[in-house]
Amino acid sequence: MLQSFYTQPPTYERVQEAIRLLREHYRCLKVFPIGKSVQGREINALCIGNPTGATLFVGATHGLEWLTCMLLIRFCQQMLEALKTGGKVSDIDVGRALCSRSLVIVPCLNPDGVEIALRGSEGAGERADFIQGLVGEEDPRLVWQANANGVDLNHNFDAGWCIVKEMEVNSGITAPGPTRFGGVHPHSEPETIAITTFCMTYQPRSLYSLHSQGEEIYWYYGCHTPARSKMMAQILASSSCYSLAKPVEMASHGGLKDWFIEKLRRPGFTIEVGLGKNPLGLDQLDKIYNKIEEMLMIATLL
Repeated sequence: MLQSFYTQPPTYERVQEAIRLLREHYRCLKVFPIGKSVQGREINALCIGNPTGATLFVGATHGLEWLTCMLLIRFCQQMLEALKTGGKVSDIDVGRALCSRSLVIVPCLNPDGVEIALRGSEGAGERADFIQGLVGEEDPRLVWQANANGVDLNHNFDAGWCIVKEMEVNSGITAPGPTRFGGVHPHSEPETIAITTFCMTYQPRSLYSLHSQGEEIYWYYGCHTPARSKMMAQILASSSCYSLAKPVEMASHGGLKDWFIEKLRRPGFTIEVGLGKNPLGLDQLDKIYNKIEEMLMIATLL
């Protein structure tokens, strides 16, 4: 059904079409917008079961990391097909597993950033000159992580934001750009507001934010990290052969995982999929998915 989707980069139109096909083919799938991007693109949640208290997966927070969007849509499709046919995912009976669990996937938190990373400044439409001005002679398709305001969403969350802001300034990052500028204040961006509002409304039991690359799992953020988080991370690492790690320097504050742990005091994880240099290519999709499918399935159940 979605074979062609996995053969081309996930432009906004192609992602929306894939979601439409999933909704038409699998009646148990609920799809609803949780907000809009700077340029008015819908940010959709794909829900299997009750959205309240669900396991939450989030992809494509960074533009160049668009492969995470495709990985999550494939996982969603595999789960839906197993539910429809009574089948399994990674040898786990999905119907039985989801009797007491539910799942929400936000495949693309930063649709504007993905468009810029895929199509260059033209992907920003009327903001094309603004985007090109921020990167100068560089190609946005090789460097763009931020949203259409030039704000790095994973520096924009209210968790140690002042700390990471000081680090940015000390590194000479004082204005919008393709990466690492955390905005003028925490939650300044509509994409950040969309996902935090969703979390506060639906109270996910756990969060998994997919990024690339490094084959690493980040699980800790300060004194509010739940005691069980390390054990959960160890199980996920054992399943995937990924390594446990702790972020350093500017990656150590201001992220979605950090905010989730700090605010909701529930397990939150950043999973860096794949190896190489961003953007990871389509030729890596199958290899990465096959390595993490069991981990994603286990994460749904933990």
